[in-house]
Amino acid sequence: MLNSWFQSILVNETTAAFSLGTFLACTAASLVLGIVIAVIYMYRNTYTKGFVVTLALMPAIVQMVIMLVNGNLGTGVAVMGAFSLVRFRSVPGTAREISSIFLAMAVGLATGMGYIGIAALFVVVIGAADTIFTVSRFGEKQTRERALRITIPESLDYTEVFDDILQSYCKRAELVRVKTIQLGAMLEMTYHVELKEVKQEKHMVDDIRCRNGNLNVIVAKRQAMQNEL
Repeated sequence: MLNSWFQSILVNETTAAFSLGTFLACTAASLVLGIVIAVIYMYRNTYTKGFVVTLALMPAIVQMVIMLVNGNLGTGVAVMGAFSLVRFRSVPGTAREISSIFLAMAVGLATGMGYIGIAALFVVVIGAADTIFTVSRFGEKQTRERALRITIPESLDYTEVFDDILQSYCKRAELVRVKTIQLGAMLEMTYHVELKEVKQEKHMVDDIRCRNGNLNVIVAKRQAMQNEL
């Protein structure tokens, strides 16, 4: 009895003879599972409405393609790959976005071949694992690497002005960029640093502010500033 839940409902059907009931069952399952995948993606994550709606509809779209190619996975995957290139060829995505897209496509492949029970079980297992990993500290690490941005007057010699402070608080510090701002009246210096102790970050910023005349000092994770360099 249990095994029947994981068998295809399309065993005796072809693309030329799909019953309306079978088609609606597969489509309804795809839409429901797509919504579940979208809800899982939204949990503790930043998102846009367009991406979430697309994620919810993707299993049904993939399912339709697989049905039309009569369950030929090679042809179906090739077609969906071509479709994905149109949308995602130049748009970088986060790891979670990419994994959610692959999950939605995998579910669509399963429902398109009639394996509704397997698709539902797969979403439950992957969704539970994703939720557990999200709420836990799995994969997190307390990095000591920072991007440090300091504003100083243009008249100040920047070559070694903060070296003593950085040596006190950082294992290493590298000046990666100097940029003129405010029509050349100010200099903006960007360092990549590795702190000795994370809890000393505030003291380092205070010392730098005393040295640069209380002008702007920005400390952020290196990834946050990476696109600006």
